[in-house]
Amino acid sequence: MTTFIFGHKSPDTDAIASAIAYAYLKKRLGEDIEAGRLGEINSETAYALDYFKKKKPQLIHDLQKDTPVILMDHNERQQSIDGLENFRIKEIIDHHKIANVETKEPIYFRTEPVGCTATIVYQLYKENGIEVPEQEAGMMLSAIISDTLLFQSPTTVEKDRKAAKELAAAAGVEIKTYGISLLKAGTDWSATKDDDLVRTDMKDFDMKGWKVRIAQVNTAGVASVLNRREALFAKMEEAVQREAVDLYVLMITDVLQADSILLAAGAGKAKAGEAFGKKLQDGAVELPGVISRKKQVVPALQQII
Repeated sequence: MTTFIFGHKSPDTDAIASAIAYAYLKKRLGEDIEAGRLGEINSETAYALDYFKKKKPQLIHDLQKDTPVILMDHNERQQSIDGLENFRIKEIIDHHKIANVETKEPIYFRTEPVGCTATIVYQLYKENGIEVPEQEAGMMLSAIISDTLLFQSPTTVEKDRKAAKELAAAAGVEIKTYGISLLKAGTDWSATKDDDLVRTDMKDFDMKGWKVRIAQVNTAGVASVLNRREALFAKMEEAVQREAVDLYVLMITDVLQADSILLAAGAGKAKAGEAFGKKLQDGAVELPGVISRKKQVVPALQQII
């Protein structure tokens, strides 16, 4: 039976690129594998796919019961495919905190405190003695650039930098030149609907019984998104009521200045400010130097909640 590899819902570049690259590796190792995705790709990921001439993975709506699956770039059930308990989890490859996925049998679980899941996937290529093709190298490089914001994120470690350097050589690109082009490609939100914008790279977290939703939008200047704040707040509040979300946070991150502004909605919205020792002003809080959801925002919210 074919095993499906997929990242989290509202996939980012890492979720897509790591699934593609790991599927290639597993096929080279003789396994029946297909890369998939649980949502639409964003403009940044589309740029990388087009640049390296890769097709986007198939969109997965449902799978046959007991289908073997590999979770990429996530290990929280609320971020994964609906009805995850009906499938057979074979592996998890991730770089986030260990959460609440339960398996039916012992599995291969690879997690490391690195800036990007693709860094781990690249290491698996090396451990298995498989040469990385140019296209897969380019996709993994794109994921590392995206997740570390070109190495500005506090999640970045030396393994990420080393992997990026080697992958750039394999892909035939210069890291900074390509990286800036990639990040800029993901900052034009003018054609994105408000409802889609507030769900960009969205992840749900269970924090002491609270349903906390955090989405993140990368920009080359926050004004282009903030001028839509009232419409964005309305869409966030709709989701709060419709999907029983206790706290909905939208991170608007300036990839050039390495700062973020948080918009917050829901009954627990005050916590978005309190987590950083601040009060919300018109539903928002400015956070200089904060760009990582995983290492800066999630831990702060968990502590205050």
